Amino acid sequence: MATLAPDIILTPSAAARVAAIAAKQGKPAILRLSVEGGGCSGFQYRFGFADAPEAGDIVAETDGVRLVVDDVSLDLVRGASVDYVESLGGASFKVDNPVAASGCGCGTSFSV
Repeated sequence: MATLAPDIILTPSAAARVAAIAAKQGKPAILRLSVEGGGCSGFQYRFGFADAPEAGDIVAETDGVRLVVDDVSLDLVRGASVDYVESLGGASFKVDNPVAASGCGCGTSFSV
């Protein structure tokens, strides 16, 4: 069973973007964040849409949009916030991760 927890935050900006993409694709407004080995710093963030939370997922909800994180990945992103940012370089989801000791220049990988 999924657990609601304040261990990770989905910002209103990210929630609005997830809702817009999900509506366009006809999917539920559920964004999955996972952490995998790899990237230039050791770990990398992976984002994707989910049909429903899975057993053991941690769920953060903002404005009716859910962010789901599996319990293993949560140990590497606990206390983080997921935001959506637009800049001259492009637009993307950005993880502000207090667990990360360092990160790469592109912001998609980190080390602990």
